[in-house]
Amino acid sequence: FRMVLGNHDLHLLAIAHGIRRPSRTDTLDDILKAPDRDKLLHWLQQQPMLIEDEGYVMIHAGIPPQWSLSQAKTLAEEMSDVLRCETKSRQFFEVMYGDDPDTWAGDLLPPVRWRVITNYFTRMRFCSPSGHLELTSKSQPNDPPSGFAPWFSHPSRLPQDTKIIFGHWAALEGRACKDNLFPLDTGCIWGGPLRLMNLDTGEYFHQPQN
Repeated sequence: FRMVLGNHDLHLLAIAHGIRRPSRTDTLDDILKAPDRDKLLHWLQQQPMLIEDEGYVMIHAGIPPQWSLSQAKTLAEEMSDVLRCETKSRQFFEVMYGDDPDTWAGDLLPPVRWRVITNYFTRMRFCSPSGHLELTSKSQPNDPPSGFAPWFSHPSRLPQDTKIIFGHWAALEGRACKDNLFPLDTGCIWGGPLRLMNLDTGEYFHQPQN
């Protein structure tokens, strides 16, 4: 079994490392108090932020318009190296929460560099054509904040021919956005079904909660 890390997975890891206190709305006690907690958390921390397989790229939130697929893969591997290193991962979790900087620059230095990479991969919904992030809005894609648009709608988006599977955006309700984009978040947390996808056929399956 393989998976890509999302913002809630990283939040769990930050709590497990003692860097973040759980909030009242967190539902993580079953994992944090599990007898095999350490094994589970170690496995989770080894997971990547991007997977390329069967001609698809899987990512939690998206890929910003200014990155090529090659650059996205390189930066995802950088984050995997960070998470697998005890010292670097702790540095990362200590600065992970925050919205600044709101855009990528190649000369950004760690650990702030790691935060902006992670915000693109795990939190992005809206951004500007040049990749400036707007991380507060969770609205429908047709109601973007002024000056922003859904990350996948920019004509300048570099991996235009890449088939991307992504989640994170419950307000999309799994609606098709582009021929080569496959949104999996159908609002399960809000009572919607859980969407699954057959990579061999491209067919969706929906599992109701009840």
